[in-house]
Amino acid sequence: MGLVPEGPISIDLKEVRETMATENSVVVAVDGSKASQAAVRWAANTANKRGLPLRLVTSFTIPRYLFSEGMTPPQELFDDLEAQAKETIEEARGIAQEVVPDLHIEETIAESSPVDLLLRLSEEVPLIVMGSRGLGNLSGIIMGSVSAGVVSHASSPVVVVREDAEVTEKNKYGPVVVGVDGSDISAKATAEAFKEADTRGAKLRAVHTWLDSQSSSPLPGVVEVQHDWESIEKEQKAQVEKLLEPHRKEFPDVEVEVLIVRNSPVRALEQNSKDAQLVVLGSHGRGGFRGMLLGSTSRALLQSASVPVEIVRPTKD
Repeated sequence: MGLVPEGPISIDLKEVRETMATENSVVVAVDGSKASQAAVRWAANTANKRGLPLRLVTSFTIPRYLFSEGMTPPQELFDDLEAQAKETIEEARGIAQEVVPDLHIEETIAESSPVDLLLRLSEEVPLIVMGSRGLGNLSGIIMGSVSAGVVSHASSPVVVVREDAEVTEKNKYGPVVVGVDGSDISAKATAEAFKEADTRGAKLRAVHTWLDSQSSSPLPGVVEVQHDWESIEKEQKAQVEKLLEPHRKEFPDVEVEVLIVRNSPVRALEQNSKDAQLVVLGSHGRGGFRGMLLGSTSRALLQSASVPVEIVRPTKD
């Protein structure tokens, strides 16, 4: 997506190193937008369930284009931007404490682009949470440039929360949904989904799709479409169950529901996640080429899903 600038990262590295030295934490990006506020609520609840601190992260940049080459921006400008960032952090702290009053909350404020800062943090923390779009984005755009940049390049899993993703009685105790397609990244996403389900005491709903137009199976060892749907469903379910078996052994208390759906992956995941707490998905599936940032299913689901979506990327070489 061209969102990660080349060259050195302009981050207050001392601040970041201090951040890394702390206990693992759930990191949430804050900017004062409604989507960011929703992300803080979700992240606070998740940090509490995981027994981890919540780290509120924000950044600011000096608009150097306003100054001629060689000019140093006045200290007053730096102080004003830092003060605004601190106000944003304090507002987010209040929101998090409304969710979990006694939650341990940390903070990071750095002079940096938000994408650079979050990517740097993603190398060390277990989870990044962020709103789907922040302040200044065009109306109607669901995923902003910052969330797109972080999701496409982060080392850790990233959860994107829409501003309308409210916790309701319907989804409060709903399942964790994961898309399963037999790919390596799907296996990594499945492992993450089991951890989420175990942490939340939730059911795991594994969704695998099949289309009549397929000439070969997305899972190895399954014959081409020559049988009726019941036979196909039975064969596909057996393959999915085999993929889930090691995770069931690791998390024996997690209740598992396997759905073989005759639909496109995006529609199947949308339809079967309306009551979910979270959807977990690999960044790209079997159709994605090596080095691909986001596949068509993950891109579409980030734009359309009404619940938080967690994107799991391949381990970097």
